[in-house]
Amino acid sequence: MITIIVKKTRLPFDKRNNYRNIAIEMGASKKEEFTVKDNRLARYAKALAHPARVAILRLLLKKQACICGDIVEDIPLSQSTISQHLKELKEAGLIKGEIDGARVCYCIDETEWARAQEEMNILFDALVPVRCC
Repeated sequence: MITIIVKKTRLPFDKRNNYRNIAIEMGASKKEEFTVKDNRLARYAKALAHPARVAILRLLLKKQACICGDIVEDIPLSQSTISQHLKELKEAGLIKGEIDGARVCYCIDETEWARAQEEMNILFDALVPVRCC
């Protein structure tokens, strides 16, 4: 699958502010070429790749309960930004959310958390120390 991103760029010699479209071809991720476990581990790693998401996870682990609106009070980001980070964590399966009236309450998905820990441990434990570099 090839994704085309169209960027509008202003040509330097064009003084009338006319723009032209330039298509940039992006390579496919080829996720289907890798195992289910490798894709799952990559999904966890992506979710953990932002310090705000790590902070959200630490907060949820510390509270050991479902949290609704408290996250915005404890993390110095806007509600919309925190919502985006929560969405990423939920898509990775690390947290789950339940609707409580007009709010969504979040907590750690213990089953998926254990699976993520196991997958990460397998990767990190695979190191066999060798004399290198």
